[in-house]
Amino acid sequence: MTGQPGRLLVLDTVMVDVALHVDSLPVRGGDAVAHDRLVSAGGGFNILSAALRQGCEAVYVGQLGEGPFSRMAQASLATEGVELLIAPRGPRDLGACVVLVERSGERTFVTSPGAELTLTAEELATVMPGPTDTVYLSGYNFVYPEIADTVATWLAGLPTETVVAFDPGPRVADIDVKILRSVLQRTDWLLCNFAEAVYLTKANSAFLAARALLTQWSRRGVVVRDGARGCVGADEHGTYISPAFVTNVVDTNGAGDVHNGVVLAELMAGCTLDVALERANAAASIAITTFGPATGPKRDAVLARVAQGH
Repeated sequence: MTGQPGRLLVLDTVMVDVALHVDSLPVRGGDAVAHDRLVSAGGGFNILSAALRQGCEAVYVGQLGEGPFSRMAQASLATEGVELLIAPRGPRDLGACVVLVERSGERTFVTSPGAELTLTAEELATVMPGPTDTVYLSGYNFVYPEIADTVATWLAGLPTETVVAFDPGPRVADIDVKILRSVLQRTDWLLCNFAEAVYLTKANSAFLAARALLTQWSRRGVVVRDGARGCVGADEHGTYISPAFVTNVVDTNGAGDVHNGVVLAELMAGCTLDVALERANAAASIAITTFGPATGPKRDAVLARVAQGH
């Protein structure tokens, strides 16, 4: 990803997050009091906002539907300057995700899908990536039968020179094996966390998982996020262990999306993988200090965090 930067076309589905900050998850049949709550755009909005805040041009490729959740998401996207490549339409409203965030920062999801699963092949056919664009997809584009075949067929028809980035996500095990294999075979940059990497490789370390994934699947490079240990990246030039930045963990919701957005924005701007990893770690360390999903910092804050050191 060098030369004149193109656009980041994000297909990862935008939804509305209903986030609740609790001490711990309630027992079955019990109740828990939330110390804080937030209703905001989430899902694919997290990576869109993170990339845009690094100076990358990011656009959304998805169906937002029609209704109060749709209007909320559209307002958030407009505020960030996100262009919509597919016009919103009814009759369904956008889906929502209830996010329970514990004191440790761990998050648990309950998802209620909506209009994002009504995306059609005809709508996708109007989207044609340019020669310098990068297409980003997540496992949520393929875990739901309503859109899995539609998105997979569109992906298979992209020109071979189109750069594709893919994060399989926490429900990777629920994706149809044939579809998952076809998506991985078309992936240039594979971005995942350690648990997802273990599922795909059975490796017992992020380092070994990154090497295995690079050999087996990715055409350009791999990033394996490893929580408080940082991340590991691998490409044709080598394998890089990038340590995490010490920080105060409040909410890990959306941290992986922020990391992905910064990695891709930096790679598209011509940075080497090791530099992109360090900046992504810095951005994620800032994001997790704030309650809520789309908390990716702007580029000047990221560079200042890097300058401070680990």
